Amino acid sequence: MNNYYVYILTNRSKTLYTGVTNDIIRRVYEHKQKLIPGFTQKYNIDKLAYYEETVDVTAAIAREKQIKGWLRVKKIALIESMNPEWRDLSVDWYEK
Repeated sequence: MNNYYVYILTNRSKTLYTGVTNDIIRRVYEHKQKLIPGFTQKYNIDKLAYYEETVDVTAAIAREKQIKGWLRVKKIALIESMNPEWRDLSVDWYEK
């Protein structure tokens, strides 16, 4: 059974990016290493601020769309409910 993750990344300016993946460790690594051209690469969005896990891919995609539709203030409240200091939740995932 696969797991799916909805995640929110940020940068020093607290710009937010919401995504969905079936491999959060790989996907965050891709963002950190700027391997995928686009919004996160352009704005240096590379800190994992929030994530949640499900086994239902349809639910993960629906949740991503739901969060993307929220106002910024609601996204910030979601992040701060799990991560009030806005620390990078992936900081210990990779070798230096």
